[in-house]
Amino acid sequence: MSEFQQKDNEGALFANDRKETEKHPDYKGDALIGGTQYYLSAWINTSKNGVKYMKTSYTPKEQASNAVVQQIQPAAKPFKDNDIPF
Repeated sequence: MSEFQQKDNEGALFANDRKETEKHPDYKGDALIGGTQYYLSAWINTSKNGVKYMKTSYTPKEQASNAVVQQIQPAAKPFKDNDIPF
């Protein structure tokens, strides 16, 4: 069997089985747009007129992974002579 290869300007959304709050998306997935990988999120909403629609959000995967790394890594603190215990 051949390995799946995502085509440019295509994506897929899947039902979010782990939705815990209303802020979490109803659907999640990914897409390749202009050669850049994106996370896709979609929420099912109802307009004031009662029409159902999907609100979507696109986040570049590189930007999202950089944000996680910045949250994990504490800011570097310069050493001073009295910081060394010997």
